[in-house]
Amino acid sequence: MREFFQRIEDGQLVNIEIDLNAFAYSSHNPWLLSIFIKFDSSSEQMSGYEEFLEMKESLIIELDHTEKAKYVGSRIVDGWSELYFYATESKDLEKSVSKILSGSNYVHESSVTKDAKWDFHHKNLTPSELEQCHIESEKIIFMLEEESDDLSVVRDVEHYISFELPTQKNRFVNTLELEGYSFKDEISSDEFENGIALVKKQDVKSETLKEEVEKLFVEIKKCQGFYEGWSTTLAVEIEE
Repeated sequence: MREFFQRIEDGQLVNIEIDLNAFAYSSHNPWLLSIFIKFDSSSEQMSGYEEFLEMKESLIIELDHTEKAKYVGSRIVDGWSELYFYATESKDLEKSVSKILSGSNYVHESSVTKDAKWDFHHKNLTPSELEQCHIESEKIIFMLEEESDDLSVVRDVEHYISFELPTQKNRFVNTLELEGYSFKDEISSDEFENGIALVKKQDVKSETLKEEVEKLFVEIKKCQGFYEGWSTTLAVEIEE
């Protein structure tokens, strides 16, 4: 399963794709194969985008089919698409990449380094807790869009938070000073231990939710809590 998210590094926007199944074979693949291709694939409107995607998937399939390397993710930054693989051994990896890309017109380069602990992956590809929250948030927004929802319509949005200890939960509720939020209910289940639901009237556009989640995340962490996501109703249901 591949997920997409963004982060800012040294003032630059980095688009990241990660294969969440990658860690299933982390213990068997200590060699990091990095492939840099001169093509900014972050713009779907760019000429040659479909061609690039076909080449990328062909490269992933070919390396995986020959059991040379497993694709773990990519980064798009400063006009380059960086593809990353982990392999069992390093022999002939770069030669294989050159052979696969020899028929293309892309400027490219590659390298192989030992990374048995997957340090590069943890630092440069693995989403942080907050980034994972944004990934899940975008999934909900996508589902709303699939239902032709008008994301600009203001409606009740419930945000879910959990804590390991009741004292942490009580401290958060008693010190909550976020504008527009109100306590709705306590949640007790296997999924939400010592959980609560907050509600706020807001639109559900991507930029709005990103800002709100980040504000909540900061306050939640002051009480050692966990942000568990949000839910809402379709705008068409509100109008009816």
